[in-house]
Amino acid sequence: MQTLFRLQGGKFTAYQPIHLYRKFTAEKIFSGRAMMPEGSVLIVRADGTVEAIVDRDEAGEGGQYFEGILSPGLVNCHCHLELSHMKGIIPEGAGMVDFLLSVVQQRNISEQIILESIEKAEAEMLANGIVAVGDICNTDFTIRQKSKKNLYYYNFIEVSGYAPSVAGSRFEKARGLYDKFVSIGSDASIVPHATYSLSGDLLKKINQFQQNNVLTIHNQESDIEDEWIREKKGDLTRLYHQLSIATDFFQPQGISSLHYFLNPISEFRPLILVHNLFSTDADVQYANQLFSQHNSQLYYCLCPNANMYINKKLPDVDLFINNQCKIVLGTDSLSSNKQLSIHEEIKTLQNAYPHIRLEQFLQWATINGAEALGISDTFGSFEKGKKPGIVLWDEDVLNVKCLQV
Repeated sequence: MQTLFRLQGGKFTAYQPIHLYRKFTAEKIFSGRAMMPEGSVLIVRADGTVEAIVDRDEAGEGGQYFEGILSPGLVNCHCHLELSHMKGIIPEGAGMVDFLLSVVQQRNISEQIILESIEKAEAEMLANGIVAVGDICNTDFTIRQKSKKNLYYYNFIEVSGYAPSVAGSRFEKARGLYDKFVSIGSDASIVPHATYSLSGDLLKKINQFQQNNVLTIHNQESDIEDEWIREKKGDLTRLYHQLSIATDFFQPQGISSLHYFLNPISEFRPLILVHNLFSTDADVQYANQLFSQHNSQLYYCLCPNANMYINKKLPDVDLFINNQCKIVLGTDSLSSNKQLSIHEEIKTLQNAYPHIRLEQFLQWATINGAEALGISDTFGSFEKGKKPGIVLWDEDVLNVKCLQV
C-alpha cells in the first residue's frame, strides 16, 4: 500500500485546494463510536490525518477496498512495558501473592536484556494495531524506547509504600522519575499501586500533586484485597511477612478495598480502575455515584487474559455494562500475559460473553480508551483533524493488521 491517491470528484475538489489523499473502504467501517452505513469511504490525508467519512457517491474515483472491518488504532490502557523480560517466567495460576513475590524477586536482571525486551514488546504492540498506551512505570528503563515516539505513552509513575513513615521518601523518588519522563516530552502522572500497598499519607501526597491529569490504580484484582481491608487477615499476611513489611499500624476497616481507597479522596481527576475482578454491584454503584457527584470521569479497565493467567477468573463484564460504566481495555504485562494484543483481549471476552456486540468491544478499544488517557483530540475515532491510525480486522475478528498510511 505505497500508492497515494489524488482525490477527485465530489465536494473535495470543488471547495478545497488539491492535496494528496488516500481513500479506504471495506465491508464495514467502525468510526470509533459506531458502525458506519454500508458503502462509506474513509478519506485521509497523506500524513494519516482524517479528512472525512463520506458516502461512496461523494468520494469520487480511486481508493482501495478491504475485506473485513476498518477501525481506528487501538488503545491499551494498562501495560507494564518494563516487565517485558519476564515473559513466561511466572507459572500460570500462581495466585496473586506468589505472582507479586515472583515479580519482586525476578524483575532485576541484566539491563541490556530488559532494554531489548522492551523494544521487542513495543514492536509487538505496533504490529497488533496499538497506537497509544497507558504504561505503568517503576523505573526509567522504558525512557530510551519511548524517546523514539513510535507510540503515544501516558506514563503512570507508580508509587507504593504501606508504612506511613516511608510516604515522604517514596513520593520524592516517584517525583524524580516523573521529571525524567516529562523531560522527554511524554505525559505522566504519579499514581498509587494498590490499596494494600498504600498508606493514607502517601495517598494524600498523590492527591495534592497538581500536575496529575489522569490517575489509575490496580483495583480488586484478587479477593485477598477485600479480605485484608475488611478483616486484616488472609494471604496478604504472607506477602507482608515475606517482604518484611510492618502492618501494626493498620486496623481492619469493615469495608471493601474500593470504598477504602475512594473515601478519603479530596481531589477528583479522571480515574482508571484496573482489573476489577472482584468488584461487586455495591462497589460499582458507589464509585459511579461518587464520581458523578464530583463531575469527574471514572473508567473500568479490563485485562481478561492477565486475570486468567494469574487467577483463572474473568471479570463480570455484564455487571459493568448494566451499571453503564465506561469500559476500556488493557493487556497488563508480559509477566502475566502471553502477548500484548488488545485484539486477543477482545477475543477472550467474545468467547465468554457472546451476547455482547462487536461494536461495543471496539468502542472500548478505541474512543473509550482515548478518552480515558485524555488523548481523544488525536486518537480513538475517525473524525476530521484526528490522526488515530487505521486497523484492519478480518471478517471473523480473528486477526488484525495495522495499515501503513
